[in-house]
Amino acid sequence: MSTTLETPRRGRWAALAVLSAAMLMTILDGSIVTVAMPAIQHDLGFSPAGLSWTVNAYLIAFGGLLLLAGRLGDLIGRRTVFLAGNALFTAASLLAGLATTPGLLIVARFLQGAGSALASAVVLGILVTLFTDPAERAKAIGVFSFTGAAGASIGQVLGGVLTDALSWNWIFFINLPIGAATILFALRTLPADRGSGLTAGADVIGAVLVTTGLMLGIYTVVKVEEHGWLATRTLVLGALSLALLAAFAVRQHTAKTPLMPLRLLRDRTVVGANLVQVLTLAAMFAFQIIVALYMQKVLAYNALATGLAMLPAAVSIGAVSLFVSARLNTRFGERKVLTAGLALLLAAMLKLTTVPVDADYVTDLLPVMVLIAGGGLVLPALAGLGMSTAKPDDAGLVSGLFNTTQQVGMALGVAVLSTLAAATTRADRAAGVPEPAALTAGYHVAFTIAAALLAAAIAATLTVLRKPRHA
Repeated sequence: MSTTLETPRRGRWAALAVLSAAMLMTILDGSIVTVAMPAIQHDLGFSPAGLSWTVNAYLIAFGGLLLLAGRLGDLIGRRTVFLAGNALFTAASLLAGLATTPGLLIVARFLQGAGSALASAVVLGILVTLFTDPAERAKAIGVFSFTGAAGASIGQVLGGVLTDALSWNWIFFINLPIGAATILFALRTLPADRGSGLTAGADVIGAVLVTTGLMLGIYTVVKVEEHGWLATRTLVLGALSLALLAAFAVRQHTAKTPLMPLRLLRDRTVVGANLVQVLTLAAMFAFQIIVALYMQKVLAYNALATGLAMLPAAVSIGAVSLFVSARLNTRFGERKVLTAGLALLLAAMLKLTTVPVDADYVTDLLPVMVLIAGGGLVLPALAGLGMSTAKPDDAGLVSGLFNTTQQVGMALGVAVLSTLAAATTRADRAAGVPEPAALTAGYHVAFTIAAALLAAAIAATLTVLRKPRHA
């Protein structure tokens, strides 16, 4: 049996600070790289297709290993896996910063993704075993969600500053002091948990099936924009990925010590929270990436100006998650708060479907940045619901599953929204529409699809998610 973490109250909040710092580093890395990609391409001689692998290599390793990493945390100890992940990520960041060839940087990014998977997969599992009181847990999840919003915003701004003032190498070197400090304080603040032992769930065949299936599936999705949805390559690889995941499900039904007990998938709260998360994060790609592209390609903002323009959104999400979400979740229940937050995000997407080619920031975009505060309600409520039924023995696995669907949602958002937007823009350009107007039309399609996904998320919240017991 896994040992439940028992820590004095003050120690729990210190441990939360360590967990949040690790998540900040992971999210910071995800957003900071995109800003520096042109400089990386110039210095290392990447081809346009090869450059995408600075992102893809990270995503494939990260998304593919999360579920396995979460289960390993339950078996050998979540603290051990967390420390190993941070150590690997920090070492890989040094390698990435020192990279002198495209191949070396891609290898380093893959290792960064693996380290992030190990650390991130068990974070929520550690958090829910540290904070067992519902009110305290809601506050802790609010703080944790605030870190995510802060990391995304800081990454966009910091990436531009570091690349312009120093060089792209420093977007990776910045991880070194954060990673070292995180490891040092984790050793002092995170209580040790023994885990239930590898014999309690060492399903090697299941681990190979699910890891290979997820990695192949994510690879297929991130390459859709290049090859198309109906290309033979996409269909064959997609079918093979689904076959591997189906084989994993069969294996879990028959294995003596399954990697992922299927009872988890019979829990409506767990399934509902993960389903809503996939839909929501797929939709939010429209805001996180496409709004930035709109600002740069249509409104001619530079990278730093774009980051600053989106800063109010991060501030509003962070403020709501940090100061408001816990109180509302405790008083009204996560399901109602989640619904309200999704409604605000839906309003933001509907507003974006009308942005003109010559948008004014104050009247056309700033209201969107305010409405996006709904994310500060959605993210903590989803985390609370997704982890609400986790037991000490499987908290790492449930955490890994939650993080896996997060990555799947984002990958699907990239594939679906970007390809549809690009197809609309190409058609309009072929018809003689000026480029700014054609780009805007494509982005309108993406925002419309995002609104539909959020409407589906609201429907799933109302029909699939079980009403919380304390609501």
